[in-house]
Amino acid sequence: MKNDWILDVLADLKAFAKANGLKALAEQLEDTSLVAAAEIASLGEGTTGGARPEQGEIGKNPGGIGTRL
Repeated sequence: MKNDWILDVLADLKAFAKANGLKALAEQLEDTSLVAAAEIASLGEGTTGGARPEQGEIGKNPGGIGTRL
């Protein structure tokens, strides 16, 4: 669960790439998302569809892009 945030970041990057005509990048980010999901699952952490790290964890983004604490 603690690594699921990366899937949200990759989805945001992919949406940006698509919106800005960066087709190859969007496709690469889709592949990267699949790899990330598989690796997270292999760690036994699963996915929760958008879980964020606990506030205060060092090196973690507690609120996501564009949010204020």
